[in-house]
Amino acid sequence: MAVAALVTWLLTALGGFFMLGVWISRGGHRKEESRLPAPVAFGHLLLAATGLILWILYLAFGNNVLAWIALVLLVLVALLGFAMLARWIPVYRARATSVAPERAIPVVVVAGHGLFAVATLVLVVIATLAGS
Repeated sequence: MAVAALVTWLLTALGGFFMLGVWISRGGHRKEESRLPAPVAFGHLLLAATGLILWILYLAFGNNVLAWIALVLLVLVALLGFAMLARWIPVYRARATSVAPERAIPVVVVAGHGLFAVATLVLVVIATLAGS
């Protein structure tokens, strides 16, 4: 389970990097039209990356404390992700009338990122509880 969690976490990260790249390339980090606050987007990235690094260290050293910290960070990441999704949905529904930079993020990438994120969270919970 722990290795499967790593794989899904990495796949989730790929989708996240793609979305962040689209958002930044459209000026989302500096445009007033963006519905995604830059501190939330970058905080989501920072917490997810930190959690992923801790998960890798957990796999390498087997220290259960690292798994629990990674899980807590992942829950925080998920909460920020849901907040961003809630702000993205109205922009997506606005269709062509929206000038928000996140409007350019394909819905299939958002959905895939979300599905892999949920799978990651479930696998991390199972692996962490099994390791305790």
